[in-house]
Amino acid sequence: MPKILFNPEVLKHKPKFYHVENPERVKIILENLKSKGYNDIILMTEKSTIDEILKIHDKEYVETIINLSNLNFTYYDTDTYICKDTLDAALSAFKMSKDAVKLSLKNKDLYFVLTRPPGHHAGISGRALGAPSNGFCIFNNICGSAYLLKKFMKKVIIIDFDVHHGNGTQEIFWNDEDIIHIDFHQKGIYPGTGDIFDLGGDNARGTKINLPFKSHSTDSDYIYAWIEIVDPILKYFKPKIVLVSSGFDAYMNDGLASIDLTETFYKFAGYKLSKYSVVSVLEGGYGIGLKYGPVSFLEGYEKLNIEEDKYIFPSEDTKLMVNTVKNVISEYLDIF
Repeated sequence: MPKILFNPEVLKHKPKFYHVENPERVKIILENLKSKGYNDIILMTEKSTIDEILKIHDKEYVETIINLSNLNFTYYDTDTYICKDTLDAALSAFKMSKDAVKLSLKNKDLYFVLTRPPGHHAGISGRALGAPSNGFCIFNNICGSAYLLKKFMKKVIIIDFDVHHGNGTQEIFWNDEDIIHIDFHQKGIYPGTGDIFDLGGDNARGTKINLPFKSHSTDSDYIYAWIEIVDPILKYFKPKIVLVSSGFDAYMNDGLASIDLTETFYKFAGYKLSKYSVVSVLEGGYGIGLKYGPVSFLEGYEKLNIEEDKYIFPSEDTKLMVNTVKNVISEYLDIF
């Protein structure tokens, strides 16, 4: 049964006034997981050191977060708040993400890490690739997982299905040919990055794979892209462990975007990853997606089979996007 990693410290990062990124997000997930019988919760208590964070982020940015956390409450930017407990929460989230990798190396399973503040928009120096803000993120948790996993695997695969592009993750590993970063996201919304032709630095061309979907794309669109792009990549590299930036804000009517996913895609994604050990690090999800997305993802991981063919009715826009991605990536990787 999937394991859930949780540290109560992550609940202490909280806004002074209402904010969509708040402690209730994790409480909602826990409540719904428990209602479905997912009670295997591993209580974590340790925090990462600042030196561990400095392997991902630069010193000036980290010092800024430390200094701001010494204040009672403030904002790093227009939408990313910091309170007196933010640093402890962020260090706890980063540590859980790394510890999940250690667990995944020992036993095959899905390790769902309840991290907050989220991380995939946080780049080397904070705001990444010209984004207007950090998008609620402090330290890049999935990059901490990937940095550790690199010590044990030749190639590390990160799949990010948060509705917003993981610009921080892309920036941090832009020149790293050993990190395959596959990013599903809605085109044209925050942070405004994630173009098909953003392929990685000179020595890493073809390892950064962006899948920008038009608004109101559906389960069929996402499933088609997964079968056409993700499946061949996983088959080619044969990883024992897959990292997932698990955002659930692409769920229909979750609130911050306009992709129309349902339980179907998340079950499908879980099922497709069931042959691997998975470290799933929480990113976004702010409403209904938190209630149904995580449960569906874990249920899919446990299912024996899902009838793929009944869900593959992609739009012409998605077919064109996927074909373009395959053609572009094929210039660098002999996969498709």
